[in-house]
Amino acid sequence: MNPISRRQALGVAGGVVLAGTTGALTFAAPAGAATAWRDLGVVTANIGRTNLGQRKAAITAVRNALRLTGPEDLPLVGWQEIGEGDGDTKEKGWINGQFGPRYRNVHLDDGGHRVPISVPRVYDVLRADVTPVHEGKAHVSPNRVISEVLLAAHDDAALQFAFLNTHFVAGAHNGRTDPEEAWRRNRWARHFDVLHDRIANWNASGYPVIWTGDTNRDPMPKLFPAKETRAFATGIDQIGWLQGTNGVQIQLRKRKVIPMNVDGHDARVAVLQIRRA
Repeated sequence: MNPISRRQALGVAGGVVLAGTTGALTFAAPAGAATAWRDLGVVTANIGRTNLGQRKAAITAVRNALRLTGPEDLPLVGWQEIGEGDGDTKEKGWINGQFGPRYRNVHLDDGGHRVPISVPRVYDVLRADVTPVHEGKAHVSPNRVISEVLLAAHDDAALQFAFLNTHFVAGAHNGRTDPEEAWRRNRWARHFDVLHDRIANWNASGYPVIWTGDTNRDPMPKLFPAKETRAFATGIDQIGWLQGTNGVQIQLRKRKVIPMNVDGHDARVAVLQIRRA
């Protein structure tokens, strides 16, 4: 396999920013002394397709993943495999039910519907985008995309960061081969490059970037070896982040795992702390 370059990947994906673009990116200039650290619970959750009767309970478990005090106990969630191969739309309904008035469920009804994002309303959604990664292939994989949002704390408009969520093609790095191995590996490499460039694009504008996803590779190479921090050293379900230059800082407080009992995926939680320095 000859992995394509990031430049080639963007040529295929078009570097496309699709849904909800609101114009030029701006952020307020930092003012005053550093703000207090606030908790930000981040969850990556692949609901899965095996024990379908457990899906509602799994979504409920994700909603109740945190036991902190105050509004920070509402997790920011990157979902994967929503409505993928289940033959129904129940997962969407359960997400809307469990993550209701106190949330915005972003990309649940557009091209990012397999990898939507649940945003607690303590954060305002300034921008919502979907970037295509590659086409699907019948009986192998659906098309893949990256869901993206730019968020700002509702009570501090200068505290801004980007959040990305995605799901890589399966089977490219599972130690087994099949007739579609070359296709899987090529599309996996393309996905890595496009995700790298989308994160770099946000980061170049000054924003810290948090990303979640099912990477379908363990160990998962770092996208930015010198800059990226991961909540978990191993596993295909990952949470990572990069610091920015807009004065917003991120640090890890703790991490945990939430059993979902649908298939081999458990939800992973990183309780981050974030502040404006």
